[in-house]
Amino acid sequence: MTLLTVWPDTDPSTVLVRTSDADEIQGELKQLGVRFDRWPVVADLSPQPSSDEVLAAYRTHIDEVIAAEGYTYVDALHMTPADTPEWTAKAAEARQKFLAEHTHDDDEDRFFARGSGVFYLHVNAKVYGILCEAGDLLSVPANTTHWFDMGTRPDYVAVRFFHDDDGWVGNFTGNRLAEDFPSFDDLTATR
Repeated sequence: MTLLTVWPDTDPSTVLVRTSDADEIQGELKQLGVRFDRWPVVADLSPQPSSDEVLAAYRTHIDEVIAAEGYTYVDALHMTPADTPEWTAKAAEARQKFLAEHTHDDDEDRFFARGSGVFYLHVNAKVYGILCEAGDLLSVPANTTHWFDMGTRPDYVAVRFFHDDDGWVGNFTGNRLAEDFPSFDDLTATR
């Protein structure tokens, strides 16, 4: 179940908002210019689907987003746990990179076809933690300060939308705020 938690950026122990109601989540995020939507989940994806398989399964919805937002490149990726030292090292490296607070020059639209992850938005002296799950589409506007936590055992399939090839490159702030707030693992454990 999707979960929105909002904290003051100076006090991760004080919860200002905590809701799993999709309408409330949409209303809170709309105030930030963030689009939140839900799509029906396709259940018959293979365990490690190719980008083409995922894009074909969600083609109608993807085409609607492309038409509305003008994206020129769309792909899908999967992070599927494997009990190998190589996978564990790769997952830890990817997690550390995205846990650093950053912005992008482009919007960051992600649709979760399977699994989950948490986007943390740092806006107006607050931190908005959006635990996205299968069926969630989140659109973070360009230049929004944020970070992403996929957990210590990442397991998700996500569609990514881009206006250009370099729009996804992170501009890191150097702020270590992410270290102070509940992690993906913390948030999923409290549901």
